[in-house]
Amino acid sequence: MLTKGNEVTKFVKVMQRIKQAIENGTYKEREKLPSEFELSRIYKESRENIKTALRVLEEDDIVVRRPGVGIFVNSKPIFSSGIEQLASVTEMIKNSGKTPGSQFISTEIITPTEEDNKRFKPLSLSNLAQVERVRTADGEPVVYCIDKLDADEVPIEMIHTHPSIFQFIKTYRNEEIDYAVAYIEPIGYHEKISPILDCQPDQALLLLKQVHYTKDNKPILYSANFFRADVFSFYVLRQRG
Repeated sequence: MLTKGNEVTKFVKVMQRIKQAIENGTYKEREKLPSEFELSRIYKESRENIKTALRVLEEDDIVVRRPGVGIFVNSKPIFSSGIEQLASVTEMIKNSGKTPGSQFISTEIITPTEEDNKRFKPLSLSNLAQVERVRTADGEPVVYCIDKLDADEVPIEMIHTHPSIFQFIKTYRNEEIDYAVAYIEPIGYHEKISPILDCQPDQALLLLKQVHYTKDNKPILYSANFFRADVFSFYVLRQRG
């Protein structure tokens, strides 16, 4: 007769076996796992133990459940960094060992909104250049970037010649970004951006909003970057004061 302890041991063992199969490539990233019935047959375990094992793997973000479709292996982030480390998207992709690329969606001159004026305070802006791009890693779309900067200070028509907006600012304004004030929030499916980034309907995005400043505390760039959560992960280093 099986005891409760025996059942716990069995579900842990089958969970470890499925996890090992994912790690050694038997089940690949974004691949759909066999059904609970098939897994039960493969691992010779009860469906209840299979179901419990999958639930724990889901809680650990190793697999993701898509209602009505099945359970899939989660992609491993190619880039993980402390959010306190300021780097351009180009640098992030390079640091992950991938080749960065850009696909320009639009470049336009816009009238600053009330919110824009607050972001760039105390500067008084008459025109803003708004640049929308898709950033790629080895050709795969991974970040949707919306950047805003003073249109009167840069030749915005030259933005296409620079892969990094940080470098563009340094070249044409002879100024460097020193720090940024950032806000990050997870968001669900975005009607416009998610399809461009090849996201599944249940796949989250990480929105990183930043106002960038020069050494003399002058706001110089506002960015709203939508990161694919399966590709990028961010953490915060906290220390006791």
